[in-house]
Amino acid sequence: MRVEFDDVTVRLGGRDVVQRASLTIEPGTVVGLVGPNGSGKSSLLRTLYRAVRPRVGSVRVDGQDVLRLSGRQAARAVAVMLQDAPTDFDLNVEETVLLGRAPHHAAFGRDTPADLDVVADAMRRTGVADLADRMVATLSGGQRQRVMLARALAQQSPVLVLDEPSNHLDISHQHELMTTVRGLGRTVIAALHDLNLAIRYCDEVVVLDAGRIIAAGPPATVLVPELIRGTFGVDVRVHGDAGQPVLSFRPLSVADGHPTTGSPEARAESSIPT
Repeated sequence: MRVEFDDVTVRLGGRDVVQRASLTIEPGTVVGLVGPNGSGKSSLLRTLYRAVRPRVGSVRVDGQDVLRLSGRQAARAVAVMLQDAPTDFDLNVEETVLLGRAPHHAAFGRDTPADLDVVADAMRRTGVADLADRMVATLSGGQRQRVMLARALAQQSPVLVLDEPSNHLDISHQHELMTTVRGLGRTVIAALHDLNLAIRYCDEVVVLDAGRIIAAGPPATVLVPELIRGTFGVDVRVHGDAGQPVLSFRPLSVADGHPTTGSPEARAESSIPT
């Protein structure tokens, strides 16, 4: 299902946090939104799942303005996994994942055997099947993230929105999550901090800075050292082949030969995600 952002501007707190953003995402494409903190990634995503109304412009899914859809229609079209899973409800894992089936039910409809099969498959894909009877409030942050992904998968919407999906996840589960997402065949739009995850798993990346889209295209051609230096304020080294490079980072003050305060470890080259 195609997603289109047409000249979208979002105003929050008296300022435009997204400015004139236009973007078309083709069906079945995995797209990563990257940029510094406060660049507008999450705000742009929120217009797609109707948590924020654009001040200007429109967002369309399969040619339909999302604001003209009913709540049920919107939920059937777009599923969302947020970066912080709520814990203030008294449900176990299976019951939480079953909430993803709600858009497919009539009012007060019962869960069917088909619903339970979808939920079981979603929990298996995300590695939480063994947690089915655990209360969500008792889980670790990483476990809750995987449960929220399972709920989004159970929704079976053709468009999946992931807002910083690797939040709370260890390295192994970050890659498991992104591998699962890539194998869905759905249109996926993910706000990512880790540029190496974007390079490895996304078909395209969109770079935002100060609320504007400044670059878009295949990761290996967009995430070049010059752009990363100017946008993220770090020096970057590129390792591996041109088709799927691996990036490592260090502060510009070190790269430029300027003294840097702090421990020797702080001055050493770092490969932490931006």
